[in-house]
Amino acid sequence: MLDKFQVVVIGGGPGGYVCAIRLAQLGFKTACIESRGSLGGTCLNVGCIPSKNLLNISENYYKAQNFSKLGIEVGEVKLNLQKMMKNKDKAVTVLTKGVEFLFKKNKVTYFKGIGSFKSGNKISILDDQKKETVIETEKTVISTGSVPVSLPGIEFDEKIIVSSTGALTLEAVPKKMVVVGGGYIGLEMGSVWSRLGTEVHVVEFLENITPGMDREVSMEFMKILKKQGINFHMQTKVEGIKKNTNGAVVSTTDKDGKKIDFDCDVVLISVGRKPNTADLNLETIGVERDEKKRIKTDKKYQTNIKNIYAIGDVIEGPMLAHKAEDEGIAVAENIAGQSGHVNYDTIPGVVYTSPEVASIGKTEEQLKEANIKYRIGKFSFMANSRAKAIDEAEGFVKILADEVTDKVLGAHIIGPHAGELIAEIGVAMEFGASAEDVARTCHAHPTFSEAVKEAALSVDKRAIPVSYTHLTLPTTPYV
Repeated sequence: MLDKFQVVVIGGGPGGYVCAIRLAQLGFKTACIESRGSLGGTCLNVGCIPSKNLLNISENYYKAQNFSKLGIEVGEVKLNLQKMMKNKDKAVTVLTKGVEFLFKKNKVTYFKGIGSFKSGNKISILDDQKKETVIETEKTVISTGSVPVSLPGIEFDEKIIVSSTGALTLEAVPKKMVVVGGGYIGLEMGSVWSRLGTEVHVVEFLENITPGMDREVSMEFMKILKKQGINFHMQTKVEGIKKNTNGAVVSTTDKDGKKIDFDCDVVLISVGRKPNTADLNLETIGVERDEKKRIKTDKKYQTNIKNIYAIGDVIEGPMLAHKAEDEGIAVAENIAGQSGHVNYDTIPGVVYTSPEVASIGKTEEQLKEANIKYRIGKFSFMANSRAKAIDEAEGFVKILADEVTDKVLGAHIIGPHAGELIAEIGVAMEFGASAEDVARTCHAHPTFSEAVKEAALSVDKRAIPVSYTHLTLPTTPYV
């Protein structure tokens, strides 16, 4: 006799496990299937969490090398990469076990294996011993995430030609690394290894790094990373990658047709991700997908098959863990007959380099394209007391507000703790606040968040720098 569930969630990543727990809280008999062998998905196991651990440790290592400038004498600073990797793995293990505990606490049944559809209401689970278990379900939520994309004809070996997964587990610090792609993941991992002593070269086909980011922020970001020692080769196409006894050779052609070969120890290919749907057997039940192989859903995350839903990286939208989490809660509440939804205008994006880069809402380029009139408020961290006091004063806060209503339309931050600071703007936008509302909110002194307030004041040209009054910022005319 088959086990029967009211809802089965395929995929135990941020979207899947949050969805399963919320379903259980709402009273549904729920199961979750995860193929990886541990819960948390890409984010927790080989993405957000381990990368942030390495970003933090590598930044501390870099700072420690310069402690003497601050009056702290510690002697020679040495890198123990093996111990660093063990620290990373420990953080991952603790968190994955934490999710398992939450499953037990909320009575979510956890199946380890590859889940696929035998029919609209029967799910096959194939474990690592190739043993099949079949369960029945009334409804199914697909949340299987995404996988890295390589270049045509080039396969990851996760030793020399690596994805972000392999870049997290290198056994030695490479002398030279080529990062193909100037997006979030490539820059984060390039930054880690650069701080640990690797010569890093970023090869990007487009004119700017971090495509889709506010152009002014993107340009400032690249300028700062160059100062940190990262090399950029823009408007350059990778023609091929060949492994050899020493590593690999990356053959490129720049915008002028000049051919350049890069000899390196490791190549990190970071050119995007694609929905992970290959093992689901979607063709059997007729789930529709778009031209990018993303599962089509309506506003309630329902596919063309009425009892099957999809969330996270397998559907349209940014491939972000927090987006998937919010969708997981929304779809669970929709299944329960409630009104779950996600406001896609207020989903932040963060690059966890040093300094951090964060954005939310519209960019200048998007507003211009939509012919929306706006005003700009900008404030440099060079004029922020806290940032100056700890010598982390690179970057600025930029707020975009509607020219007529003053409603906050977007914000872009490059600087210390940008990922935390952007949350204030998220709350403001969620409640339809104006730049004036943010400006009139009292912020503690001295804090980084004062830069947000000053940027809001600057929308109306009222900023009052309290620590660096002679600073002049490049001005952008009103549109």
